[in-house]
Amino acid sequence: MDVESASTTLYFGPWYRKSPYFEATRRYGCTAYDIYNHTYLPAYYDDPVTEYWHLLNHVTLWDVGVERQVEITGPDAFDFTNMLTPRDLTKCAVGQGKYVLITDENGGIINDPVLLRLDENHFWLSVADSDVLLWAKGVALNAGMNVEIREPDVWPMQVQGPKSKDVIRNLFGDEIVDLRYYWCARADLDGIPVVISRTGWTGEVGYEIYLRDGSRGDELWERVMEAGRPHDIRPIAPCEARRIEAGIFNYRSDMSLENNPFEVWGLERLVDLDKEADYIGKAALMRIREKGVTRKLVGVEVPGEPLPVELTEPWPVVADGRTIGRVTDAIWSPRLERNIGYAWVPIELAEPGTRIRVEAPGGAMDATVSSLPFLDPSKRIPAA
Repeated sequence: MDVESASTTLYFGPWYRKSPYFEATRRYGCTAYDIYNHTYLPAYYDDPVTEYWHLLNHVTLWDVGVERQVEITGPDAFDFTNMLTPRDLTKCAVGQGKYVLITDENGGIINDPVLLRLDENHFWLSVADSDVLLWAKGVALNAGMNVEIREPDVWPMQVQGPKSKDVIRNLFGDEIVDLRYYWCARADLDGIPVVISRTGWTGEVGYEIYLRDGSRGDELWERVMEAGRPHDIRPIAPCEARRIEAGIFNYRSDMSLENNPFEVWGLERLVDLDKEADYIGKAALMRIREKGVTRKLVGVEVPGEPLPVELTEPWPVVADGRTIGRVTDAIWSPRLERNIGYAWVPIELAEPGTRIRVEAPGGAMDATVSSLPFLDPSKRIPAA
């Protein structure tokens, strides 16, 4: 068979989870799926560049039910959750969200979830692709604290883009629309229970709607689509180009348990050095801070024609005939009109403007270390 004409069929087996929006994504033309947190994740509906421009100019709907929630409740829930992360949660009010790290005893990054504080002792960790539920249960087993750790019947979707406020206003009114960036609130849509947060994976204006009853998934999807039709809403997959422009990382792809916060550009801010309470990895992270790191995840600009899709395998970063790092992601930015991505490099090559050598599939080329994020460093767009 001609290789170019070959196709692959994805079998939807029962051993992976389907979100409550799964059948809707198929009805609306999703053509490919990924696996994330043991759950099917839409990968493409249309050409990624078409989806990118629709996100920037209109409003989009995403099935992100793969963002599984780890719920922590009980009398000791605050102290327990505060022990899981280097961020000081005494600075997180009820109704507020925080981007946090979960670290192990060596300071390694287990996950980088968005944390929502729903009540004094009620937290959700909206986790990236790793088994945080099992980690939290293991910690709880030995912590001697009165907490309950579970995965609730909660399924987020994202409404993202400059017209997302119009859609949310149509559904929930001005009070929800006016949520501050990284704050959340409970709401009800004609009996459909949800929590809404002013968050997203885009760097654009956007909201996440956390459905609290999976049996209402298809109904919620259609209600959002109906409210969005006057504003040209369409479903898309998570937008790789836009998240890289915004300096948003993808756990497992860009970083893993082998890495600590001081090695990843910008994540050192998530280690509150004046936090009084103890937390897992505190001693290790203080040692790392004092000693310094030998490598860094940085932004990188890659010359040449537009890359057709994001990387499927890392590209080596080389010097003197040996591999010294890797490019974890690279993709064409239609707005910036250049290829951008992330790369692990030795610390002495981590300054913006430094030239590095990359072994790409088409041959070796020079690339340039860039400051992050690639645009809107003050986050004026999503906070507007």
